[in-house]
Amino acid sequence: MSAPEELKGPDFGAGVDARQLKDGEPLLGHAGGEPVVLVRAGEICAVGAVCTHYGGPLAEGIVEGGTIRCPWHHARYDLRTGAPERPGRDAIACYRVEQQGGRVRVGERLTIARPRSAARPDSVVIVGAGAAGNACAEELRRQGFDNAITMVGPEAPVDRPNLSKDYLAGTAPEEWVPLRGRDFYAQQRIDFLDQVQVTAIDAGRREVRLSTGRTLAYGALLLATGAEAIRLPIPGAERALTLRSFADSKAIAARAVAGQRAVVIGASFIGLEVAASLRTRNLDVSVVAPESRPLERVVGPELGDFVRGVHEEHGVRFHLGRKPARIDADSVTLDDGRVLPAELVVMGVGVRPRLHLAELAEVRMDRGVLVDANLRTSAESIWAAGDIARFPDPRSSRPIRVEHWVVAERHGQHAARAMLGAREPYRAAPFFWSQHYDVPIAYVGHAESWDSIEVKGNIAGRDCLVAYRQAGRVQAVASIYRDRESLLIEAAMERGDDPAIERVLRA
Repeated sequence: MSAPEELKGPDFGAGVDARQLKDGEPLLGHAGGEPVVLVRAGEICAVGAVCTHYGGPLAEGIVEGGTIRCPWHHARYDLRTGAPERPGRDAIACYRVEQQGGRVRVGERLTIARPRSAARPDSVVIVGAGAAGNACAEELRRQGFDNAITMVGPEAPVDRPNLSKDYLAGTAPEEWVPLRGRDFYAQQRIDFLDQVQVTAIDAGRREVRLSTGRTLAYGALLLATGAEAIRLPIPGAERALTLRSFADSKAIAARAVAGQRAVVIGASFIGLEVAASLRTRNLDVSVVAPESRPLERVVGPELGDFVRGVHEEHGVRFHLGRKPARIDADSVTLDDGRVLPAELVVMGVGVRPRLHLAELAEVRMDRGVLVDANLRTSAESIWAAGDIARFPDPRSSRPIRVEHWVVAERHGQHAARAMLGAREPYRAAPFFWSQHYDVPIAYVGHAESWDSIEVKGNIAGRDCLVAYRQAGRVQAVASIYRDRESLLIEAAMERGDDPAIERVLRA
């Protein structure tokens, strides 16, 4: 999704002195006209230098546990096979490495054989074609699973974060949004049913019933039904647009006429990203929310005030401590009687998980679908992933449910491997990113509450780490333009290495 990168650094095809390679530190160069990263991680590996998600510079990332991690959105790639862990879309290239006389030379691209899987389930049915469902289907094939895969969902898998960011702002083309084309699923022999719904699940017989009346047997079932946007129960709520699907984003963009007035109800991340995108399209934007500052519940007062200031610098007006009382054809009336003119109203007040099918399957529930460390539900051969799954958080030792796109993708991949017999518990630290004009906020970990907030750096200067602590222990860290530190903290969280987290914060 980015322009070809100018070749930088040494020509690895001609060879470099092996002493230039330091353990775990990526060295950027090129070979055969392509950007390449050399890494000494036990052995010396050579891989493509560009992340397959948004073209992030892998040389500026970190090496951890046999992977190289992208600093932008925390995709990670196996150094020996190039295989991606989401949000990386495709594998990166791997190259032959030759060592002779103290020099390291990079040769031709390697063809990495796909592993062959001892096919455990006879077939896999995936209910939901969002981030988790699509990642599961792709990972099954990547792991060499050759039996039938059926994925059922309302629309083709899309790059959902883009729906409120670049695409909605009009700065990204439509072709960026779909994760895959129809031909991809055909080539991978993934039967994608997008005009069909699953209406019933019989866990005892291991069958799902479709809205067409057809019944599908499964050897393994993934529930990845996601979440749906909430509408406030107020008069005229149906006039507001919500943002969850590609169709929703298109509908908002179609009505976003420069010079018109828009009211965004809700100061959530989605609501504020929509506000930023509409300002980019030169609409007059007001944000209405009941809290006293935006995002305070998630990122605290300091960062919340900063985000508000960024939006106000770009012309957004806030009506905080207020709720909408009604929505009319050309206005929104607030609970204090004020009337805000509005040709466009977008409601971003949160989502609720779609749990109906999980309830039909009679799996254990607790404000979501309870799963174990391998994302397996209480029902035999049924897994759950993404927005609906309440999974064990190794850091807090509590079950958590997280509505992050990257978490859903990683859930889907992990569930796929578990279906094929892997038993390694899910340990990825939650991660999300948010974009507000030219200000990116990255967030690793999960802090439902905290008793102290520690700021390292300068929030106003857009150069900071913000740590959320409970009883002295860091639960999560938000950052602005501290990409490498964010990666280091994520990796330390996954190792359970609190001293390493503290070292990053003290550096």
